[in-house]
Amino acid sequence: MTHTPAATEPRLTSLSHGGGCGCKIAPGVLSDILKGSNGLPMPPELLVGIETSDDAAVYRLNDEQALVATTDFFMPIVDDPHDFGRIAATNAISDVYAMGGRPIMALALVGMPISVLSTATIGRILDGGASVCRQAGIPVAGGHTIDSVEPIYGLVALGLVHPDRVRRNSDAKPGDVLVLSKALGVGVMSAALKKGHLDAALYQRMIATTTQLNTPGPDLAAIDGVHAITDVTGFGLAGHALEMARGSRCQVRLDWSAVPLLEGVPGLAREGFVTGASGRNWAAYGQEVSLSAALPGEAQALLSDPQTSGGLLVSCAPQALDAVMRVFAQHGFSAAAVIGDVGAAEAQGAALVVA
Repeated sequence: MTHTPAATEPRLTSLSHGGGCGCKIAPGVLSDILKGSNGLPMPPELLVGIETSDDAAVYRLNDEQALVATTDFFMPIVDDPHDFGRIAATNAISDVYAMGGRPIMALALVGMPISVLSTATIGRILDGGASVCRQAGIPVAGGHTIDSVEPIYGLVALGLVHPDRVRRNSDAKPGDVLVLSKALGVGVMSAALKKGHLDAALYQRMIATTTQLNTPGPDLAAIDGVHAITDVTGFGLAGHALEMARGSRCQVRLDWSAVPLLEGVPGLAREGFVTGASGRNWAAYGQEVSLSAALPGEAQALLSDPQTSGGLLVSCAPQALDAVMRVFAQHGFSAAAVIGDVGAAEAQGAALVVA
């Protein structure tokens, strides 16, 4: 099913206290850390900063170009070194696509326990990342390496976008419909994998979704009526939908029955294969979510399930929906589905409603 490390080497996932985007600091803790950390005035050229927890920073270079800059890195979510590198690189580049941009180059961020892992294993991780960059049509133009207690790999990803086509997470509008491009459940699958309960077929589905580049981003940004885009990663569908609701000052409403789930995931969740990050996520933002009593028991865990290299969440006008679905189909996103809509914020209502 996966690459077997040398007899003298441990499993990659055994070296990390959390894997993939499940490594993220819980949203509530992160908010406390960042509070008051940016006291300097922002230059007018900075089109997107940290204000709405968007996917990347965007800096206007001229009337035709803006630079998209982002970084993402994490510890192993799988044991196969090449697959780990592929997943981490796909996840990092995704933030450029989520802003409507096209990637132009990457820098590698590498921290490895060099007394524990062989240079061959570390090389396979970097080769995996480089293979995804080639697929995206960009070079790995440099980077930085350190000797680390836990294996860490990721990228700085840079891209370009026309200033008029930047798609923030904070521009959803009442009346919009919501489309999710990838099925949920990567965190659940990773928890099952770490405990030896993920079979070969489910592992391959996990790899297929986590290494699918979010290439529709620029084409989506070119569609009139596409108002907001974000990618669904470590804070789960609920967390990233809440960021969209807060930033847009709207209420986001999800139809749970329409949310695509990876095959086998509901059963695994019912068996208790849930990450610790899922609980931390819910503790941070659950009070802002209204869940229907009719939802299945695993819905809460799946809503907060950290998605490593997850899909795009798109908020668009109803008349743009057909064009959005065509773009996803053209790029091979067969799981793309309409999962809800956007309404006006209610003074006493939850920011996110799931029924």
